[in-house]
Amino acid sequence: LSNNRFFIESPQNFCNTGRAFMPIFPASDENLRHAAKRLQNGELVAFPTETVYGLGAHARDEAAVAQIFAAKGRPATNPLIVHVHNLEAAREIGNWNERAQRLAQRFWPGALTLVLPKKPAIPSNVSAGLETVGVRVPAHPVALKLLEIAQIPVAAPSANRSNHISPTRAHHVENSLGEEIWILDGGPCEIGIESTVLDLSGETPTILRLGGVSQTEIEAEIGPVRVQTHDEAAQNSGAKSPGMSRKHYAPRAKVHVFNTPIDAIFHAMALGWGEKVGVLSLIETEIAGVQDAVSVVMPNDAPSYAARFYDALHQLDDAGCALILIEDVPLSREWNAVRDRILRAAA
Repeated sequence: LSNNRFFIESPQNFCNTGRAFMPIFPASDENLRHAAKRLQNGELVAFPTETVYGLGAHARDEAAVAQIFAAKGRPATNPLIVHVHNLEAAREIGNWNERAQRLAQRFWPGALTLVLPKKPAIPSNVSAGLETVGVRVPAHPVALKLLEIAQIPVAAPSANRSNHISPTRAHHVENSLGEEIWILDGGPCEIGIESTVLDLSGETPTILRLGGVSQTEIEAEIGPVRVQTHDEAAQNSGAKSPGMSRKHYAPRAKVHVFNTPIDAIFHAMALGWGEKVGVLSLIETEIAGVQDAVSVVMPNDAPSYAARFYDALHQLDDAGCALILIEDVPLSREWNAVRDRILRAAA
């Protein structure tokens, strides 16, 4: 078969819909080796990390990297994060410093991306023409094993259409990018939102994107850091991090953040009768007067909420909701990364 599609080890690759092939493969040793070979040969592979599923390409192969932008419909001004299997490999991507060393030793493998001056071997399309590059060592065992087998750096943004909901399950990738992307299935992602991106290329360490490692945890290692605001990100023409556009991580449905049931009812009524409404809330919330509502009660702690968030948005989008009402989350630092994703989805 073309594209080496004889690596089919699970009944999930056959279905009763008339399709002879589905692109989702279990992360067996054989399929990991095949995925690594695809990456080495300049092809795309979607794979799980502990944050979200990534769409990977050989980071030193400019043509391979270009396929990522084409598959996602991603602007060339949006840089990619390079994934490697250990700290030594990361040193070959960016110019190292003492802060990077301390943070890598503390948080890698893990959900922290470090932005550093890039080395010449990384093509300019990886970094969107900038002289910096983001690099991390992911914690997911499938991602680590794939990177170790491949022995190459892998550029990998989230495996979804640009600005849409990030995928935390293998079928999210297929639903977003179609059947032509080869997908390794590693189950649901544990963290569920993207990595924290910390810029170490300047004098002041700056969090460009909040994510799986908190500001508090970072400051415990290197002292005070600043957090780039949404307005700053919008004004920067050459963003050093992905996920900086005001509207991002968004479902097809319109999204509104509510503080009170009355606020939610007002927006649901403004939508018009007959439209399906989805509700994400911390407690069971009924929207009076709305007959066709799909309700998802979310966990009331930030890590569990984050792990469930994108999956819940996918669920409501797939249910055909025209409006998704999201209850605002607590105003505390541990919820900041979740609030960032909610606000970008609602922009």
